[in-house]
Amino acid sequence: MRASRVRGMRANEEAASALQEYAELFALCGGDAFRVRSYQKAAKAIAGFPEDISVTDVRSVPGVGEAIAKKMEEFLQRGSFRQLDDLRGRVPEGVRRLTRVPSLGPKTAIMLFEDYGIDSTDALREAIEGGRLKGVKGLGPKTLANLLKGVEQLEQSGRRVHIGVAMALAEQVMGSLSAERIAYAGSLRRMKDTIGDIDILAVAPESIMEEFRAQPYVAEVIAAGDKKTSVRTTSGVQVDLRRIPAGSWGAALQYFTGSKEHNVAIREMAVKKGWKLSEYGLFEGERVIAAESEEDIYHALGMQYVPPPMREDGGEVKAALRGELPALVELADLKGDLHTHTDLTDGIAPLEDMVAAGHARGYAYYAVTDHAPDLSMQRMTLDKALEQRERLARLQEKYPDMRLLHGSELNIAPDGSVDWPGEVLRDFDMCVASVHSHFSMSRDEMTRRFITACENPYVDVIGHPTTRKIGKREPVDADWDAVFRAAARTGTAMEIDSYPDRSDLPSDLVRLAKHHGVKFSIDSDSHAIPHLAHQRFGVGIAQRAWLTPDDVINTWPLERLLAFFGRSR
Repeated sequence: MRASRVRGMRANEEAASALQEYAELFALCGGDAFRVRSYQKAAKAIAGFPEDISVTDVRSVPGVGEAIAKKMEEFLQRGSFRQLDDLRGRVPEGVRRLTRVPSLGPKTAIMLFEDYGIDSTDALREAIEGGRLKGVKGLGPKTLANLLKGVEQLEQSGRRVHIGVAMALAEQVMGSLSAERIAYAGSLRRMKDTIGDIDILAVAPESIMEEFRAQPYVAEVIAAGDKKTSVRTTSGVQVDLRRIPAGSWGAALQYFTGSKEHNVAIREMAVKKGWKLSEYGLFEGERVIAAESEEDIYHALGMQYVPPPMREDGGEVKAALRGELPALVELADLKGDLHTHTDLTDGIAPLEDMVAAGHARGYAYYAVTDHAPDLSMQRMTLDKALEQRERLARLQEKYPDMRLLHGSELNIAPDGSVDWPGEVLRDFDMCVASVHSHFSMSRDEMTRRFITACENPYVDVIGHPTTRKIGKREPVDADWDAVFRAAARTGTAMEIDSYPDRSDLPSDLVRLAKHHGVKFSIDSDSHAIPHLAHQRFGVGIAQRAWLTPDDVINTWPLERLLAFFGRSR
């Protein structure tokens, strides 16, 4: 293969993004629905492919035929392909942005553009609020209200990206620069689920700034200096790069990690001692008390080191002064993954490959939880599930040091029931149950729905409980105190779904659930091999909520886990 312009595993993500964009534009231009779906499936397959397509024949990706392969090869060479360029020229950017409004499909977007000249979310808002769309066929009062809500949601999310996008960009930036030391700080280091901009700190010569400005991911230089340079990247996210003196590394890392409220609290402690704390160090007059490491600064102030995810002024300073910070759960504590998918339903990789990838991560146990039949688009049947169970039993012989668990991700119906009857469910090793539809139920109805699911003796974990998709779908409305009380009473774990566009439960609800005595499962919800690595994001949520290994069921030994599930097989 010729040298590629786009290289590394990010090539998969960027190529998939381009193909997904092409599918959306093709649909907007009235393209055949079957071809649109084939492009979307290929994009998903490329994004989840475990090998770098810039050095591997893209034809080896499942679902990628010759026509799509040629488009991807051209993309790898120059960062785009001819057909995509053509469609970008035919569809205004404003119309493309309209399709990102939740519940606004391509046909409606084109109609709004051609018939009413609406080519942006601002124009759509004005048209709705001004009554221009009143009485338009297919746009009743409820639909218009939902579109207006969707515009507001899109505008809010447009200012922030989820942690997966931010982390990938931060790691790309750090990997592209030459530095003695380099690290990300800010809300990303605190593992917040959404990020506004990215802070990168580096110990490096002044030339790093010119190197930074010359990178292909830089779309605009906002400010340039020898100590700080700010750019807007091609993804729209701002990145600030700061040069830090080597002797002040710890102080700078502490200062720029934040949060602002946490920093104010510990600066006040320094002032009370007659000291000064800044990004350059902790000082008594001119004397440097601590600067090179964060640990030294916290210890000098008479407190435990506070891990970055806890630095939100949520009681961590007082606890650290008393020496009472908990030993937080770490990624290395996880002994398995309890929510994963294969190509039997909506995953990309076959069962054998997913299990092998789980084994490569050193897991003591690994659960396969493909969707159950009520999610009709997955075409699951009991016969398929039983055949998968037999395949899993054969694989168990190959991996005697990793217990394979045959599970299912059940669908919680509006009345709280799940797909299969008890006589079927009792033969699964464990079951995750999740809401996948009817998101707009009332608070009382949704609360009863979750409580009924918790009371099902075969439901072990409630998957991605709020159902949110960051920037796309708001959380469902439920009385979470009542739900968590029911989960604690029934011994039902709440999932921390690590998939970065879910990050569900969010940390504030995790803390509330822990208060009620709930246990948790930190899962990847993997639909492809690379997704298994997402668990680091779930661990970040758990740390923000002060969870210990004892709070997280998939840090437990197998025997304790199976006892929690109430299964002896």
